[in-house]
Amino acid sequence: MCGIWALFGSDESLPAQCLSAMRIAHRGPDAFRFENVRGFTNCCFGFHRLAVVDPVSGMQPLRLQKFPSLWLCYNGEIYNHRQLQKHFGFEYQTQVDGEILLHLYNRGGIEQTAPMLDGVFAFILLDTANRKVFLGRDTFGVRPLFKVLTDEGFLAVCSEAKGLVDLKHPTAPHLQIDPFPPGHYEVLDLKTSGKVASVEMVKFHSCKDLPLHTLYDPLEKLSSGGLDSSLVAATLLKQLKEAGVSYPLQTFAIGMEDSPDLLAARKVAAHIGSEHHEVLFSSEEGIQALDEVIFSLETYDITTVRASVGMYLVSKYIRKNTDSVVVFSGEGSDELTQGYIYFHQAPSAEDAQEESERLLKELYLFDVLRADRTTAAHGLELRVPFLDHRFTSYYLSLPPELRIPKNGVEKHLLREAFQDSNLLPKDILWRPKEAFSDGITSVKKSWFTILQEHIEHQVSNSLLENAAKRFPLNTPKTKEGYYYRQIFERHYPGRADWLTHYWMPKWIEAADPSARTLAHYKSAAKE
Repeated sequence: MCGIWALFGSDESLPAQCLSAMRIAHRGPDAFRFENVRGFTNCCFGFHRLAVVDPVSGMQPLRLQKFPSLWLCYNGEIYNHRQLQKHFGFEYQTQVDGEILLHLYNRGGIEQTAPMLDGVFAFILLDTANRKVFLGRDTFGVRPLFKVLTDEGFLAVCSEAKGLVDLKHPTAPHLQIDPFPPGHYEVLDLKTSGKVASVEMVKFHSCKDLPLHTLYDPLEKLSSGGLDSSLVAATLLKQLKEAGVSYPLQTFAIGMEDSPDLLAARKVAAHIGSEHHEVLFSSEEGIQALDEVIFSLETYDITTVRASVGMYLVSKYIRKNTDSVVVFSGEGSDELTQGYIYFHQAPSAEDAQEESERLLKELYLFDVLRADRTTAAHGLELRVPFLDHRFTSYYLSLPPELRIPKNGVEKHLLREAFQDSNLLPKDILWRPKEAFSDGITSVKKSWFTILQEHIEHQVSNSLLENAAKRFPLNTPKTKEGYYYRQIFERHYPGRADWLTHYWMPKWIEAADPSARTLAHYKSAAKE
């Protein structure tokens, strides 16, 4: 987890522009660097580092003696860099995983670089010899990347949008900031003026396709498998034991007193033997965190904000009270394995398949956005094994009728695959779905109810009735939505278009995104 930032063709003073890069300092608390591009006085890189590997030579922009014209700034983790290094015989100059990008690019160009990467990443690659700039982002957008590109060719890139909002440009006082599309790379020409021109945007991988890098890894073709938030911990512990790692696996759960998530996590931790931490928070602490959470998220989506409070607070605890830096989580599980309760209402297996693929394509707007921002806000590095390229392409290749809910249970295929593994207690393995924002509170009173009761007195009826005048785009329909939008606009005025649409369940008449409002959940809870 790092923060990357770069400008090309700035007409304003670079020292003044570079102040914007400090707005993402939380992503890399260990070190910081600005570096101008030699020969281009109006181009520079900024980098905030979280040092996980090679603390000596891991600073960026990364440059190698054998490739003097290449500059690399990237954020992420490339899991297969050692396999590729060995296969192609690359001689490394550092221990940094991202060095593989420079070798791959030198060997076969950008078209043989991005598709070969197994991991989560966002990168800016500059080739001064050929006057090219390349941007790229992983398949699911687990690592964030935003850009500004004006008609005159001014390019600005950053890990988070907040690092771009204060940039100055003479012809565009309100710069358009867009998320870089996941699974794509872009080629831009670099002019002698330092400005750029986009040449092409290329989609290099889709979640349904077997990735190119599988041709060069030693793993056999998948025949079965799966992960879940609890299964991630159990599987990880199993692998640590097999590798002879003595460092204890630490697990974390957050919730209010008597929350289902706390009780379930306690049972999982006892079963797998992890060093377990329980983080309790009150409704007042959760409500007080809303402003910080929305600032970190850069969104006002209702379900994303709700779910982010718990993850933000547990990340804060981890940073303050432990030496853990790398954290594993189960993002992508519900989208891939049809874990949301509303999948019970899918008209057909084919409709469910289509919805699953849509959710995966939009992860970067919702779940992985939440997971990245809430952990990065506290200098943690997130890993999401459920979104492994090989596993997702394999799971999506299975017949649609195998992946739908079965016998009234969502994620049935996933649960069944681990039925005889003894990785988890049976009642945990077959536990009904709980949204993260619901599971952190008791069944008697949901988190969304606590929030709505508080907000009821913060937003008047007249304000909500006139919401369309104040917020014509994505007009909030509830007081809760209005409240979040107010906070968002205070931090990011005029940036409502960063959210294209609200996350809501499909195939049902739902006025609220919480699973606890759905008939299926209510009937299951009674049972």
